[in-house]
Amino acid sequence: MKSDDPAGRGRARGLQLLLITAIGWGLNWPAIKYLLQEWPPLFSRGLAGVMAAALLAAVALARGERLALPPRDLPRMAVAAFTNVFAWMGFTTIAMQWLTVGEGGMLVYTMPIWATLLAWPLRGARPGPLGIAALCLGFSGIVLLLGVDGFHLGADKLIGVGLALFAAIAFALGTILNRAPVALSPIGIVVWQVGLGCAPMLILGLAFEHPQIGALSSAGAAAFVYMALVPMGACYLSWFAAIEHLPPAIASTGMLLVPVIGVVSAALLLGEGLGARQLFALTLAIAGVALALRENRGK
Repeated sequence: MKSDDPAGRGRARGLQLLLITAIGWGLNWPAIKYLLQEWPPLFSRGLAGVMAAALLAAVALARGERLALPPRDLPRMAVAAFTNVFAWMGFTTIAMQWLTVGEGGMLVYTMPIWATLLAWPLRGARPGPLGIAALCLGFSGIVLLLGVDGFHLGADKLIGVGLALFAAIAFALGTILNRAPVALSPIGIVVWQVGLGCAPMLILGLAFEHPQIGALSSAGAAAFVYMALVPMGACYLSWFAAIEHLPPAIASTGMLLVPVIGVVSAALLLGEGLGARQLFALTLAIAGVALALRENRGK
């Protein structure tokens, strides 16, 4: 007779949902890279985000969840929307015009390492041995990744690197500053953050990028629909379902699969180079991020 183990079943379900989330977010990297060949970055990301926010709002309302934001929480939500969405998604997407998926994915996913570094002056959380090791590993990975050809980076590549690192630092800053709870469900918070963060992208894209709607091919349209529905829609739902069954440390560490899936899928789907240097740099950075997650656990 099989024993009834609800906790074990819940954990297995959480791991399945976590894997679905990581795959969906990881495959978004080559989708973005492909879409940028046909549509400009702010317009494409902004439009996808606004559509995703509307979809998630419909899901939340169908579940009977409240979406009204208390006025006192609007300033904090606006700051979170800038750091977690406008900077994270917008600047990352712009950076992908000059970076490969491997370069961009590795640079932006150093966010926990920057959080460890910023928490010291902002919250007095001095990094311990794990934090120091995380910083060393993470920065070693960055140096190795960018050290090709004796650090002779072109101006365009430097712009991409700067934007990707700014996105990671802004997100890290947001995790430190935006710690007070908001009286909304997790999906409601995503609706507000994605909506407030992506609407300005769409407006700026229409005003300055002058997108050619007809330039979108069938493959580009498929990449856009995927970006709007899966990583920015369904994956948020699977992520929140996963963290209901898993400890935060396991869920956060599981997200280290995202840059790995992004790099491998870009090599397979887009033909991007994946040599020993890139793999070793990615390994160093992921090891640093894993240690940073352990260091920040419970802080």
